[in-house]
Amino acid sequence: MSKVLVSDSIDQVGIDILSQVAQVDVKIGLPPEELVRIIPEYDALMIRSGTHVTQEIIEAANNLKIIGRAGVGVDNVDIPAATRKGIVVVNSPQGNTIAAAEHALTMMLSMSRYVPDANQSVKTGQWDRKSFVGVEVYKKTLGIVGLGKIGSHVAAVAKAMGMKLLAYDPFISQERADQIGCRLVDLDLLIQESDYITLHIPKTKETYHLFNAEVFAKMKPTARLINCARGGVIDETALADALRTGQIAGAALDVFENEPLEADSSLRELGSKIVLTPHLGASTEEAQVNVAIDVAEQIRDVLLGLPARSAVNIPGLYPDVLEKLKPYLQLAETLGNLVGQLAGGRVDFLDVRLQGELAGTSSQAVVVASLKGLLSQALRERVNYVNAGIEAKERGIRVIETRDASVTDYTGSLHLEAKGSLGTHSVTGALLGDHEIRITSVDDFPINVPPTRYMLFTLHRDVPGIIGNIGSLLGRFNVNIASMQVGRKIVRGEAVMVLSLDDPLPEGILAEIIKVSGIRDAYTVTL
Repeated sequence: MSKVLVSDSIDQVGIDILSQVAQVDVKIGLPPEELVRIIPEYDALMIRSGTHVTQEIIEAANNLKIIGRAGVGVDNVDIPAATRKGIVVVNSPQGNTIAAAEHALTMMLSMSRYVPDANQSVKTGQWDRKSFVGVEVYKKTLGIVGLGKIGSHVAAVAKAMGMKLLAYDPFISQERADQIGCRLVDLDLLIQESDYITLHIPKTKETYHLFNAEVFAKMKPTARLINCARGGVIDETALADALRTGQIAGAALDVFENEPLEADSSLRELGSKIVLTPHLGASTEEAQVNVAIDVAEQIRDVLLGLPARSAVNIPGLYPDVLEKLKPYLQLAETLGNLVGQLAGGRVDFLDVRLQGELAGTSSQAVVVASLKGLLSQALRERVNYVNAGIEAKERGIRVIETRDASVTDYTGSLHLEAKGSLGTHSVTGALLGDHEIRITSVDDFPINVPPTRYMLFTLHRDVPGIIGNIGSLLGRFNVNIASMQVGRKIVRGEAVMVLSLDDPLPEGILAEIIKVSGIRDAYTVTL
């Protein structure tokens, strides 16, 4: 009989499901060295946030088939190590969707009617009705930043309460926004017109301190802000100043840049202008039961030889198929990431063309890997090989699959074309010896470069001096060029230049590059 180790506190219903197919040992609070010692005995490991599954633990797990995280985040699991070991890692991406959405709505209503302060007032023997005159949300405008699963549910409930809905999400199509009942607008308009703004976005380089002093200055003085998404997307010092000076009317926060919230945080001193809760978005009895059931069922299925439905690495492939396709999956993900950044913003369609010997293989995994790469800039760690297709469909991305076995430049190659906010762009890539990835064309201009973390692409006229001018410009800004290649179709016609850089471009340089005589366009890419 299979053996399952449960190393964090899990609802009993999950343990009962696992007990149907395996011996379940519940050992909570194990020190890392003890987990390393005993993990070889187990076929499955079920955790929450308390257990950190390191590379050392995974390397010792000789029998482990699956790691199940009862929750959304899997940052406490070494995913690459698990994938290399052939261990499926699963989570519960939708288990707390309703809980998080309801908490955002709860925070909005609590803030509007001063519920926390009124409650405390009555409990201390007062009956002060005049101090707690609130506002109605009916007919108010709610701006939703991030229209994913949680934001969409918030929209549905808010619409039922009679609110007007605006939404900002550069990766959602107008058609999808219309289905939800939101008017899709740019962020500035949302900020200026909303009576309430609720955030449902990940913390990334682009969203860090997205709401700052400049944004608060644009909001209505009667506006209120809700964040039950991620700490760090709000500049908390600037928020405290905006509330203190009356620049905005109120805020409600469940997440913070540093948790627990520091004892000396200025947010604690704002009284009835702010509602604070200790990261309770997923803390409902139902959510804890849902994630336990979801993950336990997936562990059960994998132990029975069935595929998992929410794997975050590479699910549902037999070992022989996986061994053959694995290098191409990395190629597809890299090219998807690249073409997504070149196309920019909201992508309308992705054309996936399998070429050469790749045309004779199963396309599903390659298409999913391409979509995972395409969506990685928008969704970061939230997109995986299972949900990439669903996420693309929800964003209105049309996927086209084609095959062309006649292309024989390389044994097998992959061509991706995408239309986005910056236009239609295409990339082609292939595998060389030892499965080395090469980008072999960009917008049908032939090149041959390995992908690197920081890259600069330019479209320019093929005339003397262009390369030197760009090199000199980057040199003035202390940007080091690791390699450079030019692709052209005819002499002195249009050409593409690809620069591999040691560091990201400092802010403002891209605009200077575009001003260089002969440069048609320029794009930066981070892989």
